[in-house]
Amino acid sequence: MTKRIDFHTHSLFSDGELLPSELARRALKLDHEVIAITDHVDWSNVDTIPAIQDAIDDINANWDITVVLGAEVTHAPCESIDGIAKRAKDLGAKIVVVHGETLNEPVTPGTNRAAVESEHVDILGHPGLITKEEAEIALENDIYLEISARKGHCLGNGHVANIAREVGNKLIVDTDTHSPDDLITFDKSYQIALGAGLSHGEAMKAIVDNPRELLKSRGIL
Repeated sequence: MTKRIDFHTHSLFSDGELLPSELARRALKLDHEVIAITDHVDWSNVDTIPAIQDAIDDINANWDITVVLGAEVTHAPCESIDGIAKRAKDLGAKIVVVHGETLNEPVTPGTNRAAVESEHVDILGHPGLITKEEAEIALENDIYLEISARKGHCLGNGHVANIAREVGNKLIVDTDTHSPDDLITFDKSYQIALGAGLSHGEAMKAIVDNPRELLKSRGIL
């Protein structure tokens, strides 16, 4: 059975409901192989990222799941995104997500562009009505685009899928988990990919091949 990989989750160290250990335990019971804990950061709290590293080390040493330290740069000024992402990486984050221009929140215009231009960003989360030019920059800089399972953020999934198909971007299906009910099974992630308009082959790349490629290219696994 293929196991799930999710690079976009939150613990109670930002606005999630669960401790890292409970988040990991619930993901393990839903047959996850890897999760990244990507708590929200800006310049006010980016230096707190290492606070959960001991918990992550404990989980990885004792359970059959890999938890990765990450961060999500969220609602920061466009001019600050690259610096915050770099600081997160310097502090040990293996995966940096940027909170993209979702249709569901008043994200500052230009956030998508700032994210895809940063060498320190790995995933542009729920990028809404991303432009072809932004997608081309993301492709050039090896930044993955997210198909989101989260209510509201998923409104742009069809557009993201179409742009990615045209440009050749690598897609990933993530949950943006905040509460226990947000975590999904592998089968549900496949359904979400199909719902975004992906073919069977494209869906399998987004939920199997691309996550593993990202892990390898970033030296995580």
